[in-house]
Amino acid sequence: MSADPLLQSQVPGHTPRRGKVRDVYDLGDTLVIVATDRISAFDWVLPTPIPGKGQILTQMTLFWFKWLNIPNHLISANLSDLPPAFQREELEGRVMLVKKATVVPVECVARGYLLGSVWKEYQRHSTVCGLALPKGLRLAGKLPEPLFTPATKAEDGAHDENITFEVMSKAAGADTAAELKAKTLDVYRRAAAHAESRGIILADTKLEWGRLPSGELILIDEVLTPDSSRFWPKDRYREGESPSSFDKQFVRDWLEASDWDKASPPPVLPEGVVNSTLDKYREALDRLTS
Repeated sequence: MSADPLLQSQVPGHTPRRGKVRDVYDLGDTLVIVATDRISAFDWVLPTPIPGKGQILTQMTLFWFKWLNIPNHLISANLSDLPPAFQREELEGRVMLVKKATVVPVECVARGYLLGSVWKEYQRHSTVCGLALPKGLRLAGKLPEPLFTPATKAEDGAHDENITFEVMSKAAGADTAAELKAKTLDVYRRAAAHAESRGIILADTKLEWGRLPSGELILIDEVLTPDSSRFWPKDRYREGESPSSFDKQFVRDWLEASDWDKASPPPVLPEGVVNSTLDKYREALDRLTS
């Protein structure tokens, strides 16, 4: 794994669309996705990279694509299968050649535990995305059953907003919404069981889906990584407490404790925060894929 961080990929003759973490190159019928070492929090891309993070995210996504054994967009993760311009040493281990699909314009989130934005909603209304829940649930408490909580897919830099399943059905169509809900919850349940067998609680995850020209719904983008999921060490989990984690919650917590106002450019991360974050990502990869 390269020790040099990659903040932005550069491929002569090609201009990517840059997301918060990934650079996406359009090759016509296919896409090349590069996972950089950028890290985002509170809808900002932080100025400090996490060296090797993009390779960890890619390895974990590749593991889940194979383990889940469901249709997805992956063609190859081998540099030798990419056009010559992309066969660059700095892209090794962090690049995927994928099928182009029409992205479903909804964030598909499955939750097994009560934390984050839905905890705030629950405190006010005893609901999660409009779904009524029993009173008396606690912070980080396990939900009676996993919930599908869709959100709007915001443009880069904007904030995703939770929506009800009914709103999603109107936007995506009732049949598509039902299929997305069933597939998302199936992935969550199976992945959560695997994670638990490795001493990790999968609290929630966000999945992206797309349609091929044939109409088939496939899994796309990153899958069940520390960037798109909350992973908690099972042996340190305590209901009612904000859990320690293997994901970027560690960075969020540091930022919350700083004097950053979330409205101006974010501060540089200290070396200790960078190293601790990388260690957490690596441990999650090692545990889940061993």
